[in-house]
Amino acid sequence: MAEPAPDMRGKPRVDYGEHTWLELRELARRDDVVCVIPAATLEDHGYHLPIDTDVRLVEAITRGAVERFNGRSDARALLCPTQVHGYTPHHLDFPGSVTLRWNVFVESLLDQGRSLIHHGFRRILIVNGHGSNIPLVNMAARLLNVEHRDAICASSFYLTSPASLASLEQHRTSGAGGMAHACELETSLYLAVRPDLVQMDLAVTEIPADYTEHVHMDWTDGPLSLMPHWSAITESGVTGDAAAATAEKGEIWLDRAREEIAEFIAEVAVRPRNRGRDHH
Repeated sequence: MAEPAPDMRGKPRVDYGEHTWLELRELARRDDVVCVIPAATLEDHGYHLPIDTDVRLVEAITRGAVERFNGRSDARALLCPTQVHGYTPHHLDFPGSVTLRWNVFVESLLDQGRSLIHHGFRRILIVNGHGSNIPLVNMAARLLNVEHRDAICASSFYLTSPASLASLEQHRTSGAGGMAHACELETSLYLAVRPDLVQMDLAVTEIPADYTEHVHMDWTDGPLSLMPHWSAITESGVTGDAAAATAEKGEIWLDRAREEIAEFIAEVAVRPRNRGRDHH
C-alpha cells in the first residue's frame, strides 16, 4: 500500500489531537513547534463555582494563548489534551474532588512528554492551573530535560510574570488574602469564560483568621509553606473574597494570562539547545 502524502495546507490546527499521524510526523520535523500541555485538577471551589474551575480556566487560557501565538509567528504551537486530574488529597473532605497520588501525577506527565519527544516534538511547555501541582509539574519538566538532553521542556503557572502581577494589583479590590482559591481572581476569570455556571448569589468572603506574616495565602503565598486538610482552613471551600469578583475584571485578567502564556510559548519556541557535557 502506497503511503499518501499529507496535505499540510492550513496546518497545524490548534489541537494536537485533530491531526493524523502523517500530519504529526511532518510537523515533528520542524524545530519551531511547541507542544503545550495544560494541567489542572478537579476539586471544590466554594459554594458558587463548579469543581472543574482549574480545568476550565487553564484550558481557556492556553487555547487563547496558542491561538494568539500562532497568529503572530512563523513558529507554531499545538494544544495537547488537558491533564485533568492532579494532586489534591487535602481537598478530599469536600465531595467531588478527585486526586492522583503525587508520583502517579508526575509519571503521567513524564510519559506524555516522553511520547512527544519520541515522535520528535522536543519543545514542550506544561501550563499548570492548580496550586498544589506546582512543584510536581516543575519536577516533571526538569526530569524530561535531564532524560533527554535535546529537549526543551518548561513549566509555568499563569498570571505570575511581573506584568501580570502588576495587572492583578491594579484591578483587584480585595485586600490581602482575597486572591487565593475560588477567590476574586478565579471567580472573575470563570465569569469571563462561562458566566452561566457561576452562582454569584452563593459567593462568600472567607479569609482564614490565623494568617501570619509568614503563613498566608494570596496569589503569591507567604514564605512559610503549611498545608493541612483544606477543611481545616475553610468551611465553604473559599479562601479569599469571591464576592469581589466581576466579569469585567475577569476579561482583563484572562487577556493578560493569554498574553503571558503566548510569551512563554515564544520563548520555548526559539530557546537554543544546550546539552551540557559529562565531566567524568
